[in-house]
Amino acid sequence: MQTFPMKYILIPALFIIAVISCTEPGSENLPPASGRTGDIFLIMDSVQWKGPLGKTLDSIFSAEMEGLPRSEKIFHMRWIDPRKLNFVLKQRRNLIYAVTFDQKTAGARQIRSTLTPESLEKIKADPNLFSQNARDVFAKNQEVLFLFAQTETELIDHINSNKAKLVEYFNIRERERLTASLYKSGQLKGMAPMLRKEFNCEMKIPFGYQLVQQESDFFWVRQINPADDKDVFIARKKYTSQAQFQKDSLIAFRDAVCKQYLFEDPERPETHLLTETSVPYKPVLIREISFNKKFAVEMKGLWRTNNLTMGGPFIGFAFVDEAAGMLYYIEGFTFSPGKDQREIMRELETILYTFKTSAEIIPPQQ
Repeated sequence: MQTFPMKYILIPALFIIAVISCTEPGSENLPPASGRTGDIFLIMDSVQWKGPLGKTLDSIFSAEMEGLPRSEKIFHMRWIDPRKLNFVLKQRRNLIYAVTFDQKTAGARQIRSTLTPESLEKIKADPNLFSQNARDVFAKNQEVLFLFAQTETELIDHINSNKAKLVEYFNIRERERLTASLYKSGQLKGMAPMLRKEFNCEMKIPFGYQLVQQESDFFWVRQINPADDKDVFIARKKYTSQAQFQKDSLIAFRDAVCKQYLFEDPERPETHLLTETSVPYKPVLIREISFNKKFAVEMKGLWRTNNLTMGGPFIGFAFVDEAAGMLYYIEGFTFSPGKDQREIMRELETILYTFKTSAEIIPPQQ
């Protein structure tokens, strides 16, 4: 077996944001944050919202989410005039305040007034500082992000240079919230000890999912609802070389697993699932990422059955358990025709991120 090279272990890509000192004391008495998953409320002056700054932010957070069969925005962004920011709107789950110090309008002055003197001193002393965040400012489980600069041009440059990190920042926050809500009712009974014993790994399977199949190299759970079918599986094989992370190799591995185990109708082998690679405007996308602080390759795209009767999106992660010498590929996919699928895929991604390799498992207390 070839040892997995440590040079490929990635540092998490999230940027460090200084915490703004506006978190209110006594946050335990705050109301819970309101709003839907994936909503972001942008508070900024009307002049800047209608100009280049507003267009830049809207284009980043309202960009099309990759890997879905139909166009859906990464986030649903709503603009709020700061002069109309009332008690109810302040309680939304995700808030972004954006302002520049060259803007002299009443709305811009109102946003700047929310910054503490200490924060203003930090901003003036460090021209590279363009963002600060706080949690639980007006509501529990709320995220508030301030974006600022001396001029609009400077702020646009900062935002464009960090747009992927800004989106990932809110993606991670939504995943944290989903983790809390998904497992509020507990986990599928018996799965944790079985996965530790048979697969040398851990994954939290929410209550409501059911075990479909368990083999020595494959594990599959699903949740069938009136409007959708949510599926999660784990596949593994011996790790031999870094070439296994190449796009063609990962697709071949995925298709081999699907052909062996995943069918629309198990009695008809021609109904097996496969990776959709024939649609040029919906390609399979891969990228190297840090998955729970270890090197991984993310793969997302579309799947279909071999007989063209079913299809949908999938997201998967490939990584190595070096101690076990195994390559793991874990995936979430859904069949939900005619439905929005952005939040389904967020849920499946959240489940996948609970995966732990053998070295990460905490032994159960005796």
